[in-house]
Amino acid sequence: MGLLVTEPEVYRRLREHLDSLPGGFRAAENDADVRLLQNLFTPEEAELATKMTLEREDAETIASRLNLRASDVEQRLQVMAEKGLVLSVDSGGRMLYQAVPWVIGIYEFQVNRLSDDFLQSMDDYYDARVPAHRPVTIPQLRTVPVNQSIDSKLDVLPYEKVEELVEAHTRFAVANCVCRTEQKKRGRGCDAPLETCLLFGDFADFYVRTGRGRVIDKEEVKRILDEANKANLVLNPTNSKHISAICCCCGDCCGILRGLQHSPKPSEAVASSFIVDYDPGVCLGCGVCLDRCQMQAITRDDPVVSVNTDRCIGCGLCVSTCPTKALTLARKQGKTGELPDTFYDTWFRIAHEQSKPAS
Repeated sequence: MGLLVTEPEVYRRLREHLDSLPGGFRAAENDADVRLLQNLFTPEEAELATKMTLEREDAETIASRLNLRASDVEQRLQVMAEKGLVLSVDSGGRMLYQAVPWVIGIYEFQVNRLSDDFLQSMDDYYDARVPAHRPVTIPQLRTVPVNQSIDSKLDVLPYEKVEELVEAHTRFAVANCVCRTEQKKRGRGCDAPLETCLLFGDFADFYVRTGRGRVIDKEEVKRILDEANKANLVLNPTNSKHISAICCCCGDCCGILRGLQHSPKPSEAVASSFIVDYDPGVCLGCGVCLDRCQMQAITRDDPVVSVNTDRCIGCGLCVSTCPTKALTLARKQGKTGELPDTFYDTWFRIAHEQSKPAS
């Protein structure tokens, strides 16, 4: 027995389902949301996706909700995982499947499938999307300082140091940055390194298994992070103690940083434990920090520079190349909140917050 689906109603149900996941998927005028989802999902895949949750389940469990044979559902789920529409996880030889948000998830998983039709459908959707709603207190990503910017005297928790985040893992992969890949496809963007999306654990396995990335070792992870520092890239790991990915973001292409650039106070809008501290008395006015900062927090103020801490996101890029240590990192005042243990815990917390009625 096959899935009985009707277009475009099945895509509207899928949109509502995605909107319940972290980050949401807002409705759009003129069915632009439907057309975007049609670009990715067949009607049968859309119906199947509406029956999936953030819980990892086997095909038999999911098939029971649809009154279908587990073997047929398993085959369809494998195709959907290859298309980047769901996450598949090998659990001791048994494959489990999980719904993923639009962002971070389905969009990022399209890194090797950015067709012109898909990009046009995305443009149409974002142009017609209804206003934002349901703010949450915990974002999916946070900013951590580059290694070279952390002073030994600074009180830093293990999950605030990128090298400690990496050391906690044994399985690594790297893929092209979806943001820079998209902008290059559009004939825009920058010259920053492309292969900088770092994946860990189950995410690494998924990217390699589905042909989105390649296996690397810990030493190559460290090399890529060093190159990211040299290329002025901000480190944004998943917002959890044990991470699933690290985005190495540029201000030209990254959707998150570009959004923060339009904020009057990026420091308050970003999840970060640190902020820059500036001593103009030892500043040489060399200006290296001007190009390093992705938030325009530093400006020329001859003969030295001026720092607007309201715009600082605590990435440490200005600190790691300051020759006189006029720029250092300090811990932000106030509580930053306890982080979820894993990225999946982050997803569940966000989904729970989104389910609360608006006040």
